[in-house]
Amino acid sequence: MTDTTIRFATSADATTIFNFIQALAIYEREPDAVEATPASISDQLDSERPPFECLLAEVEDEPRGFALFFHNYSTWRGKQGIYLEDLFVPEHFRGEGIGKLLLASLARIAVERDCPRLEWQVLDWNQTAIDFYESLGTTVMKDWLPCRLTDQDLSKLANQGATVKSQ
Repeated sequence: MTDTTIRFATSADATTIFNFIQALAIYEREPDAVEATPASISDQLDSERPPFECLLAEVEDEPRGFALFFHNYSTWRGKQGIYLEDLFVPEHFRGEGIGKLLLASLARIAVERDCPRLEWQVLDWNQTAIDFYESLGTTVMKDWLPCRLTDQDLSKLANQGATVKSQ
């Protein structure tokens, strides 16, 4: 394995993060789906409570991959967990152990933060990724289906809700 450094990203890395997000969108066959911009990523990382954290893998200061994540919460466990939103290593860097190192580093962060779970999703057609994750001991939860409300459907349902009073 090459001498890879894993570090937390800062707002100065916004363009690098954006480039990885764009490359991931192309890989996942959604090249026009990215609405984030380097400026929005930078602003969010500079905010008082950033909505996400990001690990960058570098070899000799060259970015080779990223893992973007945030905390979620398990009501059953009564603790925070970590949700991995995106993990990506460009194809020409795959096979160097970078993806495993990013996941292992994120697992270490989860353990250090007393998070009992690290979770993410994988596309059902991405058998290479599924095999990789299973080789690390991951349970692919085929009986759980992701659900999502967006755009007009989200607004339509929101209009049927009650106003929530603050405390």
